[in-house]
Amino acid sequence: MRHPIALLFVGFGMLLFAAGYAINNHLASSGVGDMTSSAHFKDGKFSNDEPVAENSVWKILSIMKRSIMDEKIDPIPKTAIPVKSVTSSQLENLPDEGVFTVKLGHSSILLKVNGELWLLDPVFSERASPFSFTGPKRFHAPPISLSDLPHIDRVLISHNHYDHLDKPTMKALAKKAGAYFVPLGVKSDLVKWGIDPESIHEFDWWQEKTLPAGMVAFTPSRHFSGRALTDGNTSLWGSWVLKTAYESLFFSGDSGYFSGFKQIGERFGPFDLTMIEAGAYDKDWPEIHMTPEQSVQAHLDLQGRTMIPIHNGTFNLAFHPWYEPLERVLNAADANEVVLSTPMFGEVTGPDYPANVKRWWRDVMSSTAGSDQK
Repeated sequence: MRHPIALLFVGFGMLLFAAGYAINNHLASSGVGDMTSSAHFKDGKFSNDEPVAENSVWKILSIMKRSIMDEKIDPIPKTAIPVKSVTSSQLENLPDEGVFTVKLGHSSILLKVNGELWLLDPVFSERASPFSFTGPKRFHAPPISLSDLPHIDRVLISHNHYDHLDKPTMKALAKKAGAYFVPLGVKSDLVKWGIDPESIHEFDWWQEKTLPAGMVAFTPSRHFSGRALTDGNTSLWGSWVLKTAYESLFFSGDSGYFSGFKQIGERFGPFDLTMIEAGAYDKDWPEIHMTPEQSVQAHLDLQGRTMIPIHNGTFNLAFHPWYEPLERVLNAADANEVVLSTPMFGEVTGPDYPANVKRWWRDVMSSTAGSDQK
């Protein structure tokens, strides 16, 4: 049975995410960060290297109509998503050499990098939404709570959408994080949320920074930005490269498929591990979110060795079944002889841990398949 009100909330969330992309309202720079010197910034807005078609009001209304009228198959799990709890002592006891990865949910990743703890796109809130009472709701709790997190050395943000930049999470991290690496234009929000301006470092595409734990570079993606109806593309979006003496990693953020993956692979590859978006794709927005098959091709373009699919299993942000991205990316990986690691949320992967080949979602699928919209 469909619940029209619930679907309307989903449609409203999609409208909010798309509106900043669609409305031609050029805002002046906030003056925080040197956006005007960026080659990708013109007339108050950032743009992609490979242009994407602007949404019309009619296109947005069409998506709204689909969200209300279309029957959705298995949009949420019917039984609990498996989650392994992570403790502060467990993180502290991981070796201080090498890179260890913990998938927290959606695109939120916790890394231990040569003894430092890093968070990528951390979202700990119950909803990926500007509102606490409506919007896409988590399928599962984070493996570790914000209050239990130890000191975080660095927080990296790919772009400012609500499922990647979460205000309550960032306000809580202001008390326990050392440095913030963000795209151009994002600093002003963090400052408003109480984060020390001196701890925030803004990046343009291809900008690199050398650190004691290694090197990071902010690299392009094919996407957009915006948190309201009037701020579309007034901040940058992108992906992250991390290189240490032990390992090389790539984190995609959100992106449609584009030639930039091959450019990043040629410049910074090969990568030991890629964490690539595989989820929230749809025929109505093919240029800004990849299909799972394109995600595997992006991994190949990047010259990746092992791939962890992210941006799935936590929020309902599109029209496909919740498990479909994982099934499709697995089939594409097998067809292309790609090593696919699919750790459970909270499971540690790293140098001493082989790629996890347990397909945890299938146990949940067996209870979910054929369920009605909740």
